[in-house]
Amino acid sequence: MIILGLNYYFHDSTACIIVDGQLIAAIEEERLNRDKHTKQFPEMAIDRCLKMANLTLKDIDHIAVSIKPNHNLGKKFRYIISHPKSARYLLSYEIRHPYRKQKGFWKWYNSSYGSKKTGPKIHFIPHHLTHGPGSFFVSPYKEAAILGIDGSGEWATAMLGFGKDNHIDCFHESFFPHSLGSFYEAVTQFCGFITNYDEGKTMGLAPMGDPEVFKKEVEKIVRIDKNGGIHIDLSYFNYQHMNYKGISHLSPKFIEIFGEPRKRGGEFKKHHMDVAAAFQRVLEDRVLEICDILYEKTKTDYLVISGGVSLNSVMNGRIVRESKFKDVYVMPAAGDNGTAIGAAYYLYNGILKNPRNFVHSNPYVGTSYSNEEIEKVLIACKLTYTFHEDICETAATLLESGKIIGWFQDKMEIGPRALGSRSILANPAFPDMKDKINSEVKFREAYRPFAPSAIVEAKDLFFDLEVEAPFMLKVCNVLKEQQMVIPAVTHVDGSARLQTVRKELHPRYYDVIKKLGDKTGVPVVLNTSFNIQGEPVVESPKDAIRCFFSTGLDALAIGNFLLVKKTAQEKILDKKQNEAVFASK
Repeated sequence: MIILGLNYYFHDSTACIIVDGQLIAAIEEERLNRDKHTKQFPEMAIDRCLKMANLTLKDIDHIAVSIKPNHNLGKKFRYIISHPKSARYLLSYEIRHPYRKQKGFWKWYNSSYGSKKTGPKIHFIPHHLTHGPGSFFVSPYKEAAILGIDGSGEWATAMLGFGKDNHIDCFHESFFPHSLGSFYEAVTQFCGFITNYDEGKTMGLAPMGDPEVFKKEVEKIVRIDKNGGIHIDLSYFNYQHMNYKGISHLSPKFIEIFGEPRKRGGEFKKHHMDVAAAFQRVLEDRVLEICDILYEKTKTDYLVISGGVSLNSVMNGRIVRESKFKDVYVMPAAGDNGTAIGAAYYLYNGILKNPRNFVHSNPYVGTSYSNEEIEKVLIACKLTYTFHEDICETAATLLESGKIIGWFQDKMEIGPRALGSRSILANPAFPDMKDKINSEVKFREAYRPFAPSAIVEAKDLFFDLEVEAPFMLKVCNVLKEQQMVIPAVTHVDGSARLQTVRKELHPRYYDVIKKLGDKTGVPVVLNTSFNIQGEPVVESPKDAIRCFFSTGLDALAIGNFLLVKKTAQEKILDKKQNEAVFASK
């Protein structure tokens, strides 16, 4: 049985292919069309997934789409009727928009298959079923509590449930405008960032502030009821009144209490950081309340969490440390990109009732390029390069000396975090490395932290985390005695967004970290995504080469090939040598 899973409704358009329950390929459209968080129909991603799976469109039996446009339609209309000022916008975005997106799907479907009679069966699946339950079906747990939580999807903003084998029970749902995702989007806008895009920046800014300054006020905004339902004091916000003019998420009351918002690109003032800290802390506290309710309802050991809010890795770290659950599964593409996978598995396991036979523990499900393919590009670009049988040893030597390298190896990751296939690597022992990469390579805000990747055997030597974190979605503390050993990946509050690396999952990435450890005694690397701010992570050799030459990277390890930039001193020496040769003639 071959299923094509699709997400294209909100953002982060994605396609995946599963064959008899096994995930064969999954790719975000942004990696191919180079439009970050793209909303375009994922036609390029579909074609690439089929190519990787050695299939054609005619081989597909079912198509699972992570949206059901008429879901919760009655709730939407009742809200629109009671909020006439917002009616024009809401009718457009919540009623017309889904059907416009469907037209794009049907255009592709009809051009591919001609008609429904000749094509595969189509299943439009409610968005929150593709988040929580869809993630549960690919989790390592036979049974688990389920929490889906985001801005909104078909009017739902959170879902609490329980999964066992192929069965899902939904306990409670919250609905717009009562949304923790929208609550956090508002403070993201307050901090001068782009909503539904830059929430990670807000999370990174929060440790710079003091949460206690505004915490009591922010606590008034959000209440969790006995069923785990979310209740927002909407007097602080305007997002529930959004219209075509895109008015601010913030009400006059918000600004009166918390101060003037930061203008985009402007200076960060103390109250911006303090407000970010308070909203981050209250988000964590309220989700922990929901977790307590879920645990009491389920009495199970494990939690599956998904949706855009689940990308808040600081929150996830607190769930691991402070909730009654033993561990938390957050799939590598836990946002809307992952709903393509969630839709496919909700169909396969939840609707068609096939036995669960797959665990999504391997995020490396994207494209790969052979040495032959890479070398063709290097030759076409007329570049100077060298071949290295042991590229890991070569890269580790460069890292030991303080070089910053682009690392392009094996199959591409799925999800927003670079996990060792399309990464920028550096030695975390250099105190100035964070500032250097932020300013010379990533071109982003100086406060932004970088994450460590550590071989799993070294986890307990450097980090206070009892469980593994293979997808870099659980923030933990760096042990105090090690914070000065790896300063470039230790945030101002002593935390780090750790990735644990197993040899069997990514042998080449594991080896470069271990070889660095053999040389320095520290088997940890600084790992950030191979891109610059505002662009998607690189997908192809051409993308990698372009990023390499447009940033302050020192070297590029791409397959078994190495490209190295000359230093300014080396260029001066070359110039002098050339002048001497010319003068001798």
